[in-house]
Amino acid sequence: MSHPSAELQATIVSTLSSDPAVTGLLGGPKIFDHVPERARFPYLTLGRTAVMDWSTGTEDGHEHLLTLHVWARGGSKGETYEIMDKVSTKLHDASLPLDGHRLVNLQLQFAEARQEPESPTYHGILRFRAVTEPIA
Repeated sequence: MSHPSAELQATIVSTLSSDPAVTGLLGGPKIFDHVPERARFPYLTLGRTAVMDWSTGTEDGHEHLLTLHVWARGGSKGETYEIMDKVSTKLHDASLPLDGHRLVNLQLQFAEARQEPESPTYHGILRFRAVTEPIA
């Protein structure tokens, strides 16, 4: 059984990559852990992940804070907001399958969009909180 955070990230990538609304806005399944050279905007990257023990006296569990980054270039933040909206709509309160674990919940906790300093690049940040528990 793999680590629940690795399972969760793989399922998120698979879920977003197979969603026509998300891939339509990105111009394909451009969701990366490591951005390839010459990647065309817009795209989505996996960012920082923190995992904390969420066990109780009787059950094991993990709390995950996952950050997704939207990268776009254009004349306004509109494209970034639109991608952020589709991603958050797809993931917030989603019931995603995990191998060896159960996703208890997945909630959007924070969203921000900004233009990078001295750059035409817009950066959207989405932070999700998830709780997982192992399947007995």
